Amino acid sequence: MTVNGTVSAAEALKKLKEGNARYLTATTGNGDISLRKRSDTCANGQQPYAIIIACSDSRVIPESIFSAGIGDLFVIRVAGNVMDDHQLGSVEYAASHLGVKLIVVLGHDHCGAVDAALHHDPEGYIRFITDEIKEAIGEEQDPYKACCLNVRHSMAIIEESFAIHQEEEHGLQVVGAVYHLADGKVIFDI
Repeated sequence: MTVNGTVSAAEALKKLKEGNARYLTATTGNGDISLRKRSDTCANGQQPYAIIIACSDSRVIPESIFSAGIGDLFVIRVAGNVMDDHQLGSVEYAASHLGVKLIVVLGHDHCGAVDAALHHDPEGYIRFITDEIKEAIGEEQDPYKACCLNVRHSMAIIEESFAIHQEEEHGLQVVGAVYHLADGKVIFDI
């Protein structure tokens, strides 16, 4: 940790990897959700050590996956972990106002949004999500490779955003990861 309580990107990534290792053998949650922690974060605010952009899929629960508790992670969830101005604004807030140094784009295998982009032509508002994923994956037809390409696409959007570039000099790091539904393992640096 630094003097002001901000966790470096490297330390945050280490904490996420250690938390995922605990999760792989856990039968109950490991994060601190105690009354003491709730009271502390209410009185003193949040100090998350990582920003997680994750899919809205109900099987993907970042706080559980990383054995994190209240106030540990700044989680942004949207189907297909796609990025638009709303998500970028949330990332900018967490990086600029909360001092978070690590941004993780967390995709997952067996993603319904990726499947919809690969095999369907949905209508309505879902099209905004699948069109973004189609742009990310191009001609790729393998679902896992498409998931990885979609994560990298969201990472590129974050890295290209003006606000994020301003933060790079302060140690901000963007990494991609894929969560595997069957065994719970997170693969980083995809």
